[in-house]
Formats: sequence, structure tokens, C-alpha cells
Amino acid sequence: MSFTNAPVTRLTVVGLVAGSILASILDLKHYFYILIDVHIWRYRQFWRLLAYQLCYANSTEVLFAAMTLYNLRIVERMWGSRKFASFLIVTFLLTATLPPLVIMVLRPLTAGWFNYMPAGPTPIVYAILAQYHAMVPHMYKYRIATSEAPPTNSPFVGLTFSDKSYRYAVAIHLALLQWPGSLLGAAIGWVVGYSWREGLLPVALVRWRVPGWVVGLSTHRRSAEFEGLRRRLEGEDSASATGAQTAPSTGEGQAERRRTMGQQIYDQVREVL
Repeated sequence: MSFTNAPVTRLTVVGLVAGSILASILDLKHYFYILIDVHIWRYRQFWRLLAYQLCYANSTEVLFAAMTLYNLRIVERMWGSRKFASFLIVTFLLTATLPPLVIMVLRPLTAGWFNYMPAGPTPIVYAILAQYHAMVPHMYKYRIATSEAPPTNSPFVGLTFSDKSYRYAVAIHLALLQWPGSLLGAAIGWVVGYSWREGLLPVALVRWRVPGWVVGLSTHRRSAEFEGLRRRLEGEDSASATGAQTAPSTGEGQAERRRTMGQQIYDQVREVL
């Protein structure tokens, strides 16, 4: 139960917690949420589109987001760090603009009810949750009965859960903490995640990958290359040593084969005398 083989997820959780703590200590939380009528229409603070997903504004959201990301670390293990990091970057760019745009459309239709986009990467969390839902099967199911205890002839009445249910429960609680804005962001993040998985997004976005050195792949590859070179050189050295050992005996044999019959008889007579 750790972040083994999930370095991107670990970095995301650490960065999210550290950023939220710093924003609270330095009193910068008011820079990380969006009011459509004030920040976008009046003051044109479009930089908030890239800033609002960097941290959360309260500790409860930080806790539930960190728990959800920890539960979803298996996605990175199944994909690999490079693909997972690429997915996070593409999702971040898409969810930075789509939820505020949807709120801009809904605001006049709902008499200003949709006007606030809370701080935090809830859309990104739900994009990862969509991958988890599609990729990871449940291990078992269990039922909570609300009907009479057996034996009885009445059909079963109750709720069916699986081992994945508590992960969804934590994520749903995160989406409801600052609704309707957080709930709308979660829904858009889920749609973006499934669109990325089903190939509904542009092919260039789906196939794009971060450079290998970003997640440390180039270092591992270079180490593997040096290891292969070392083994190759060791093999050549052992082959050279073997050849050097067999060369003298081969030379003696060739020299012995080149002696004439008279020389061989002379050597035998000398040994006898």
C-alpha cells in the first residue's frame, strides 16, 4: 500500500497538498477560484483559467482529493508513467477552459445560479476516475439487505456494492463539497476522460506523449545501454583471454607437426640415451 511504481501520482499528491498549504499560509486562496461575472467579464483575469486547478481552498477538499488520487494510483501502474503524465497534461489544458465556458453559458440561463468555479483539480480527478472505472474490474460484490431476514419467500430487497464502491463514495463526496460548481467540474472531467479513452478527442492529443526524460525514462534507458555495453566488453575480454591461452598450445602443435621424420627419430634416440 504505497506509491510504488506511481511516481507521477505521488508527485501530484505532494504538489497538491503543498500548494494548498502554501496558499493558505500566504493568504493566496482568493487567487484560485473563478467568479465568472467579476473575474472573467469585468476584469478579464483569464490567467485564472490556468490557476484554479493548482490547489484547493480548504483542508477537507485536500484530504478527499489526496485519498481519491491514492486510490487511483493503479491507473499509472497499468499505463506507465509517461502515458499517465501525458494524460494529466492534456486533461489539465482541456478542463482549464471547458468548465468555465460551460458556466458562462449556463449563467444567464439559470439566473446567475451557475457563476462560481471553485478551486481545485476536481475535473482532473474525475478524468482519472473515468479511466479507473473502465480499466479496473471489481474483485467481489456484496449486498446490504433491507428486507426481512431469511428464510422468507419474498424477493431480495437491498443494495449491491463492490470492492470499488468506497473509492467512488470518496470521489462523490469530493464533487459535492462545493456544488454546483464542483459537481459540474466533476461531470466535465468524467466526460473528458471517457472522450480521451474512446478516441473522441483529436488524434494528436490522444497520441501525444511527454519526452521520456520528464519521467526519468531516458536515464533508465541510458543505464540499460551502459549495462549492455559493459556485458559486451566483458564477453570480448573473456574471449580474448581464452584465445590467448589456446594460442601457445596451438603453436606448439603446429610446430610439432612441421618436424621431419629424421628429427623425430633423433629426438627419440636422444631420450633413450
